[in-house]
This record gives sequence, C-alpha cells and structure tokens, in this order.
Amino acid sequence: MNRTIILGAGPAGLTAGYEALKRGLEPLIYEQDIQVGGISKTVNFRGHLFDVGGHRFFTKYGQIRAIWDELLGPEFLVRPRLSRIHYRNRYFDYPLKPLNALANLGLGESALVILSYIAERLKPPRNIVTFEDWVSRQFGRRLFNIFFKTYTEKVWGISCRQLQADWAAQRIKSLSLPKAILDSFGLLKADHVTSLIDRFSYPRRGPGQMWDKARMVIEAGGGRVELGARAVRLNHGRGRVSSVVIQSSGSLTEARGDHYISSLPLKDLLLSLDPLPPDQVVQAALKLRYRDFITVGVILRKADIFPDNWIYVHSPDVRVGRIQNFKNWSPDMVPEQGYTSLGLEYFCFDDDALWKSSNRDLIALAAAELARLGLAGPEQVVDATVIKSPKAYPIYDGSYKRAVGTIRDYLTTFTNLQTIGRNGLHRYNNQDHSMLTAIAAI
Repeated sequence: MNRTIILGAGPAGLTAGYEALKRGLEPLIYEQDIQVGGISKTVNFRGHLFDVGGHRFFTKYGQIRAIWDELLGPEFLVRPRLSRIHYRNRYFDYPLKPLNALANLGLGESALVILSYIAERLKPPRNIVTFEDWVSRQFGRRLFNIFFKTYTEKVWGISCRQLQADWAAQRIKSLSLPKAILDSFGLLKADHVTSLIDRFSYPRRGPGQMWDKARMVIEAGGGRVELGARAVRLNHGRGRVSSVVIQSSGSLTEARGDHYISSLPLKDLLLSLDPLPPDQVVQAALKLRYRDFITVGVILRKADIFPDNWIYVHSPDVRVGRIQNFKNWSPDMVPEQGYTSLGLEYFCFDDDALWKSSNRDLIALAAAELARLGLAGPEQVVDATVIKSPKAYPIYDGSYKRAVGTIRDYLTTFTNLQTIGRNGLHRYNNQDHSMLTAIAAI
C-alpha cells in the first residue's frame, strides 16, 4: 500500500486523506493543532459552539456536495442568509439594496453615490490593478469610500491601493451596483452571482462536525491523524522528498512515505525543506505575507441581539471587523436559547500589539466594543474565550503573484510533493475549492 503523508488537517488535508482511502492509499496526516478543521474547526466552550469565522456550505461542484452528504447527510440544515453592514449606527443590507441604502444614507447622499458611479463609468477604461481601482469601477468611488475602504483595510492591514484587484475579482466577483439594484427588485437570478446567494447548508453543530467526522472515517479505514504534530523539516534529494521530521510532545520523529501533500503555508513549507531551495526561491517565500485572525467568543445572557448570521462593522472607531451570531447559523450552537454566543473577529499581524495581548485584555476589548456599538452591556457578558488563528488569510499585495510563480516553478521539480488548499496555494480559496485541490492532488 502506498503511504501518502499529508501535512495539515484542515478541509484540504482531510479531504485528501478521505479520497486517498477510496483509492487504496494509506493516508498519514500530521496536524500541529490539537483539533482538526483548520480555520473550519468548531470550538466548544462551556457548551457554546464557536465557528472560527463562519463557513457557509455552498458549492456548484457535485463531487464536493457528494462528500458533504456522505459524511454528514441529515445533519445538514438549510439556512437563510442575512448579513448586513453596521455603519453610523445603522444597518445596511449586504449585498447593498438601493431602497434600504436610500433610507439610511438619505436622498442627497444616495444621489451623490449614483452620480459617482456614472462618473466612474464615463471615464475611459484603465488598467485595473488595485482593490480600490476595481471596486470604484464597479460601484463608484463614493460608495467605495463609504462601504468598502474602512472594512477592507481593517481586514488586510494594508491600504486598498496596495491590495491587488485579484482579491476583489475573486471574492466580490461579478457583482456591481447595477446588478445589486436589479437583484433588489427581483430582476437578477441570485445564483448567477455568488455574493447574492441567500440560502446555504450548514452542519447542525458547526463546520467542525464535518471535519471531526472525516477524521473518524479516515481512522476507521486504516489511516492515521496525529494531532499536536508539527512538520519541522522535509528531507529531499534528486527531486523527491524522502522523509518528514515531526515534532510532537517535545520529541522528534522521522516519517517516510511514497507521496507527500502539504497544506502548510507556502512560506513555512519552503523554509522547512532540507536542503533549502535556491536563494531566489527562499527570497520569494519570505515575501509572502499573511493576515492573522482572532475570534473573541462571548457568551451573553441575552436572547436576541440581531437577526443576522453575521454583521460587518465598518465603523472606524472600533477595531472589531465582523461579528458572528452563532445561534442564527444553527440553534444547536448554543445550549440554551435564552443565551447568545457572538464571535467578535479581529484581524492583525502576529507582531502587532493586538496579537500579543493577553486573553483578559482581548475579552475586555470585545466587551467594551459591544457596549460602544449598542449591542450588549458589560453586565450581560457571562463568559468569553479567545481563539487565535495564525496565517488565516494569504495577502494579495503587489509582490505576491511573482513570488508564488517563482515558488510554483521550483515545486514542479519535485515528483512526489504537491501543495493544496488556501495556504498551500497562497490563494484565498473557499472551503469547496480547497477540497477540489485535494481531490486533484490525490
């Protein structure tokens, strides 16, 4: 039996293990966390379930839907999507709807938004390079400044003039102001624009339920999933990886396989190769940047706060970027309906003061910002926990594309090493896309 060593037990790594079993391979998965799922895990704190981010299960790929149904089947719920923008103490529908925006912005501001869009479209086409260019072209510069600039810079920690248009084209895709208007009057099929999808599947007890089940199936089929096991070195020669050195419980062990699949961040993978790649490849790896992610999970003694699955917080006077309301994803995410579990999401770099803050200080910040936003008072906070996710988002800055190209060219020289998933490709993949890369690799 061919042994396939898989680094990382997120959606990509576990899908690779699941598919390997179907093809008679022996998967051996190493995960440095103590829980599977990556940023699709679900954390249980005092019976309250916290999704790291919030993960809609929606796909256009039948083979992905088939895997979801094989693993969970009736445990899937079909949920309505409601997400809005919190701005100037008002809620704006997202995707934007003109009547709602008109009521909130006022007639004068709304007229200026339309005029700004028309002015942008009347300009000669230009080379669209940055996020600011792309959104301004699709929505007008005034709407960009109101609804996109502050939130996007919170998320990425860089100027919208540094963030590349690739990210907008991939995430917002074909949505534009005219399409948002057509959609609001029921004149556009939502399934033609992913951003407009208004219903999605969701596991009854969060996405971690899916990946816990995948682990169980893999181990029941003869595969292995080892947690708390970090790959520190990949030994290679003559275009082949020969072994991987794993650090676990303070000791090092060496594992050998026939095939190697990595969902590690590309930077980490390249710097763990022994011998190191050529200098230009190492320099390319060092140029890759990542945004780190903190979820402060707060339990509130308050039954109803807002009806959304999540809200985007565009106000510049608070640091929180997005707030998840988990029982609006599934009622089973909270043990008692008289309580609410919120996930306040903070985006930072791992050398920021925010990332280095104590859990106590982060919880105090979250409680203060909930009060400032008028969502809950400090007396309603029952308890809270902090979940840190390093390298959650690969950054699309001005140097990433060339760096990834250099790394990809080098990795094609290996005959038994493939990279998969969001960080393995340095691509802001959805969960189903990460799974597709794993199927292709197997």
